[in-house]
Amino acid sequence: MDWRRSLSIALVYVGTVVGAGFASGREIVEFFSKYGFSGMIGIFFSGCLFMYFGRKIMILSIRIRAKNFDEFNRFLFGPALAPLVTFIQFLMLIGVTSVMLSGTAALFEEQLRLPGAAGLLLTVLLAGAVITMGKRGVVFVNGMVVPLLVLFSFSLLWKSAEFGDFPGKVFSFDGFRISALNSAVAYAAFNIALAQGVLVPAAAEIGDVRTVKLGGLLGGAILTAVMLASHFVLVQLPDPASFQIPMGAVIGRLAGSFYFLYILVIYGEILTTIIGNVYGLERFLQTHFPGGKRRLGLFIFFSCLLLSLIPYGTLLGFLYPLFGYVSLIYFLFLLLRGKRQGE
Repeated sequence: MDWRRSLSIALVYVGTVVGAGFASGREIVEFFSKYGFSGMIGIFFSGCLFMYFGRKIMILSIRIRAKNFDEFNRFLFGPALAPLVTFIQFLMLIGVTSVMLSGTAALFEEQLRLPGAAGLLLTVLLAGAVITMGKRGVVFVNGMVVPLLVLFSFSLLWKSAEFGDFPGKVFSFDGFRISALNSAVAYAAFNIALAQGVLVPAAAEIGDVRTVKLGGLLGGAILTAVMLASHFVLVQLPDPASFQIPMGAVIGRLAGSFYFLYILVIYGEILTTIIGNVYGLERFLQTHFPGGKRRLGLFIFFSCLLLSLIPYGTLLGFLYPLFGYVSLIYFLFLLLRGKRQGE
């Protein structure tokens, strides 16, 4: 077992799951913090799911020798259902990548006062350069961004602990709500099913069960720690659900000096999500259209750029709930098929 490779796959796992919604605090509020103390329990539960299913996907990928999410889906769902699931997953990876590119343009225009087109161009060039390097490039970028995310999260936690009734707001018990666990399952299911796009080919390249098992556990543990730190910070707000960018409100109130680091974290999380999604899409398309990595990469980026320039809310409003249901079914099939493989 190689500890370095385990850590590298853990960082890729984390970098693929987190995105602009995570950095803004909106995801944490919507899925966890609005439930108060129950939300904290939900984070622990979601973290366990990230650890368990992340390692399970990678272990099964090695055992069945799947090289991309399509081959993995054929094992899970069989030849009849797999094409439909793969098609939905393909659309979602394209869709999420497009939304992240739109977020890049908005970040440059609203926060940096620079042209959005410059942000799009820079992001496509950076992501393209990383992906041409293969897994080494993906690991390198996540190795820089994820530690920055952890540093930011715990620095803000330390800063927020100095103000107000910190323990009282974190551990205030207002009754347990079962809906918090439902929300935790939905959050984990959606993100793990999308992360499959990068976890499957990454596991195939490593090829060692013990290494990916530890990587999945480490990745899930890091995600849990970062989610908890963000939750502890966000519950300090009087009504976190009322803010469009809750983390921005926290920084404005508690740590204005963190603003530049915050912008870096948001951009880094957008970039790692784009890289992870495109990496998974490229590995999938290679098996069907063996036209070279550069051409496939250009096709993926061009498709995502086109979608990022048109109104996308209606399509996502249909696909996100649909993919949420598919993700829950995905969990069930992972449990059943995993047992048959002795995992």
